[in-house]
Amino acid sequence: MPVPDLFADGIARGWKTHDGSRLENDLTLETDVVIVGSGAGGGTSAEILSAAGLKVLIVEEGPLKTSTDFRMQESEAYPALYQEGIGRMSKDGAVTILQGRAVGGTTLINWTSSFRTPEPTLEHWAREHGVRGLSASEMAPWFERMEQRLGVQPWAMPPNANNDVLRAGCEKLGYHWAVIPRNVKGCWNLGYCGMGCPVNAKQSMLVTTLPATLEQGGELLYMARAQRLLIDGERVVGLECQGMDARCVEPRGRRVLIKARHYLLACGGINTPGLLMRSAAPDPYQRTGKRTFLHLVNFSAAQFEQVINPFYGAPQSVYSDHFQWQDGVSGRMSYKLEVPPLHPALASTLLGRFGVDNALRMEQLPHTNMMLALMRDGFHPNSAEGTVELRGDDTPVLDYRITDYTWDGLRRAFHHMAEIQFAAGAKAVLPLHADAGYVSSLGEARTLIDGLRLEKYRTRLGCAHVMGGCAMGEDPRQAVVDSLGRHHQLENLSIHDGSLFPTSIGANPQLSIYALTAKLSAALVERLGA
Repeated sequence: MPVPDLFADGIARGWKTHDGSRLENDLTLETDVVIVGSGAGGGTSAEILSAAGLKVLIVEEGPLKTSTDFRMQESEAYPALYQEGIGRMSKDGAVTILQGRAVGGTTLINWTSSFRTPEPTLEHWAREHGVRGLSASEMAPWFERMEQRLGVQPWAMPPNANNDVLRAGCEKLGYHWAVIPRNVKGCWNLGYCGMGCPVNAKQSMLVTTLPATLEQGGELLYMARAQRLLIDGERVVGLECQGMDARCVEPRGRRVLIKARHYLLACGGINTPGLLMRSAAPDPYQRTGKRTFLHLVNFSAAQFEQVINPFYGAPQSVYSDHFQWQDGVSGRMSYKLEVPPLHPALASTLLGRFGVDNALRMEQLPHTNMMLALMRDGFHPNSAEGTVELRGDDTPVLDYRITDYTWDGLRRAFHHMAEIQFAAGAKAVLPLHADAGYVSSLGEARTLIDGLRLEKYRTRLGCAHVMGGCAMGEDPRQAVVDSLGRHHQLENLSIHDGSLFPTSIGANPQLSIYALTAKLSAALVERLGA
């Protein structure tokens, strides 16, 4: 039985959508609320606001791709669905940054891991950053609401062999491990979540909140970059967008002017600050784009006698928080351990080397496990942090400076990942570093890791979680918005995305964004008198 294409069916029934790359004339649109970004924050906000009777218009820079477009091919998915064609990096090129850029945002291409914001993180925000109303008890009903809405529950099937390495190694060593909750319904366990779900099992914004918004009379403008907010005193009076070219590489099309009662930004920890900066939004204390955090990631590969096939099955289903809070909230750099899927194009890049060396590593892909460590940055004064800047063409880029404090965490993570992989039965382990080769014992691994020059470009670094840049808090000298997401300087502008976080959170952030923006959207409904 064919999988229904929700958008094809909806558009045939009258959903209002506009393709910015195909506009024949400039366009002016009017609405109650315009939302820039269609990912976790934008999609959640759109559904709640439209259900309350407000007219909502969603703006998305990327294309509209649906289940019929998702053919599980890396060569098609990466350039179409990711920011900068999967080429987004930190300013110095040392960190690869994976973010979505299509209708549904990063929820379209993430690996479905869904964690509540850790309680120590919420407590730290209240104590150190002046955030109000986000205690664990105050957030619990919003987590419950979004978990029910998006089918979030612990993955019921056995982990694939790639994730089972983390389980088995932790179990043998007596380390914490647990099953990851996933936002899926009727999952086929294919393992290609990062390329868009072809069976609509992943409960991304594409198949949940955005269709609900369009059913309520909302509108969607895609293939259109929000270029600047038009500001008059303390109010936003318009949003100027530019139609993108057919490949969604650069603006080449028509101008779209949007007039709204309220303007809501939900385009993420790099693009939201970038839009404010392009707009010359008031920023008297120079907080926009500051304190941007990444959950910086390093990796460890391992070879096994048995077949792992790390490209099949639920991509992430086991995690370990054993090292996450060992030194409290603000001790040594700490990390969460997880497993990434390894499809060939991604794997060939991660495994490194060139020519014959790379080919030999790729030859062993069916027998290869990969582990990653998510650094919980932003809690310690010596932690790495980033600043969003504008390039010469006004597109945003993140200048992310890695500190000795962070390198210490990355080295300890290399040690712990190797220890777990050998405990699970690995015959060889490879820390992903330019100077590393496979080693066949834990003793060799310890000597190798202790001797590695941990520095940019030599150490393979990535990130899929960008947080901060428009931090929330009650003190405008420290924060861009208040604890309700209201911009401190502009009375009809709100921010509802991960850029609100004063630090990273120490867990995959999508559920945190869902719950937080649901809470903020309900309060916005009351303020707008819907």
